Amino acid sequence: MAGKTQTRFPEAAAALKEHVRLVPDFPEEGVVFQDLTPVLADADAFGTVVDALAQAAVEDGADLIGGLDARGFLLGAAVAYKLGLGVLAIRKQGKLPPPVHTEEYALEYGTAALEIPADAMDLKGRKVVLVDDVLATGGTLGAAAKLLASTGAEVVGNVVVLEVDGLGGREKLGDVPLSVISQDTVEA
Repeated sequence: MAGKTQTRFPEAAAALKEHVRLVPDFPEEGVVFQDLTPVLADADAFGTVVDALAQAAVEDGADLIGGLDARGFLLGAAVAYKLGLGVLAIRKQGKLPPPVHTEEYALEYGTAALEIPADAMDLKGRKVVLVDDVLATGGTLGAAAKLLASTGAEVVGNVVVLEVDGLGGREKLGDVPLSVISQDTVEA
């Protein structure tokens, strides 16, 4: 088991249970997509989830939040604002002008790449907590960690809202702490 898993966010877990929409066979057959859109659209649920994410991020010692494209942008930006920190948007390939740092990775249903600007900021020595919506195979968070390491930053925590059991995602995160806001997960 990689790092630690917190299970102490009962209000956020209840909000998620009430609002997450499960979409079978999306984006392809056999995948159950956990849609957080209804959570984000409900002010109370959104606030409760952001509070839980922020608590986990501050405990991991963040001085910068890394929000993963795309729902991680929304969550990460809210967490960074709440904590008085900056947010680094970690983009899908092709969304940023060059020069960029790029890291390719495998998804549970294909391949992708992440990018950050290569010359817009100095990340050396920064302590980054990565924020994303769902941990599945661990490919996205793992690629983001490698990408940031290549710039001299250190990923000190991974904070996600939900986890898909059975895909081995947490094992790919090494010893970096993992906080999962709700343990009511969907099996692969």
